[in-house]
Amino acid sequence: MGKKKDLQRVQEYDDNQVLLIALGAHNDNLKRLGKKLGVDIKTRGNQISVQGDEKSVDHAFCAIDKMYAMAKKKGDIDNSDIDNALHLSEGLEMNTKEKHNSVQEEDLTLKTRKRHIQPRSQMQAEYVRAMRDYEMVFGLGPAGTGKTFLAVAKAVSLMLEGEIDKIILSRPAVEAGENLGFLPGDLKEKIDPYLRPLYDALYDMLPRDIVDKKLESGEIEVAPLAFMRGRTLSNAMVILDEAQNTTPMQMKMFLTRMGENSRMVINGDLSQTDLPRGVQSGLADALDVLRNVKDIAVVTFTEKDVVRHGLVSAIVKAYDKRYASRKGLVG
Repeated sequence: MGKKKDLQRVQEYDDNQVLLIALGAHNDNLKRLGKKLGVDIKTRGNQISVQGDEKSVDHAFCAIDKMYAMAKKKGDIDNSDIDNALHLSEGLEMNTKEKHNSVQEEDLTLKTRKRHIQPRSQMQAEYVRAMRDYEMVFGLGPAGTGKTFLAVAKAVSLMLEGEIDKIILSRPAVEAGENLGFLPGDLKEKIDPYLRPLYDALYDMLPRDIVDKKLESGEIEVAPLAFMRGRTLSNAMVILDEAQNTTPMQMKMFLTRMGENSRMVINGDLSQTDLPRGVQSGLADALDVLRNVKDIAVVTFTEKDVVRHGLVSAIVKAYDKRYASRKGLVG
């Protein structure tokens, strides 16, 4: 039987300083990559040698190219960037295809005041593309896949380009095991914790004083879903987060708020519904009702698209497995 690791390839990189950032302290990033792909990676100056089976070697160099590009653009790289480089390079076998994808990613850059944001997985790229091409987009999948963050980034970029006048961010105020009535403060103080992730995304893209000014003027609105009733939302991008916690009537109410020159993004995770037992999710209902309606995009993320700490993906996968097995027992 011949040796399994029978291919060795060497590649040279132009900027040694950028390469050092991509490799990480003590080559830790390369060690992480080699462990994940089962290849042997060595460095010498600005050259990298990878040994392993042909497919894994191709995959490794695609990922290293991504890491090098990220280091050049960001000036830094972390474990999530390595995982994302692996996702982006998955299935890429030819340099021409890799270059084509890089061009597409560059075209999908979302420009905000504090940072320029690019998709960090193939599914994120599909999601950003859908928000560019469709007026209504459903983003489905687990936490940590970037659904809310990218939707807010898209909204901010559209506002800065003058394409919309208003950003509206909303979530249903489902209590999720807590009783709002027993929380301290007035209605705003009770509701704000549910809306905190939306504020955090805004402050990550715009200076705090600008966010506060636009919140005060009404150009940016962060509000519970109930506040959308009876309104027509025009010249705006409207984002509904945690949409799995809506009822069918709430979802219908929200979707029919759409006005002229407005866009809607509806995000949720159908495996994380906090509604009372027996109450149907408005998100699931809408996907069923609208399945034959044209000009609506549905993008589905999985645990492979999680871009938080590497453990989050493993945790989501474990819970999904448990959820699927229980569902199988019931059905």
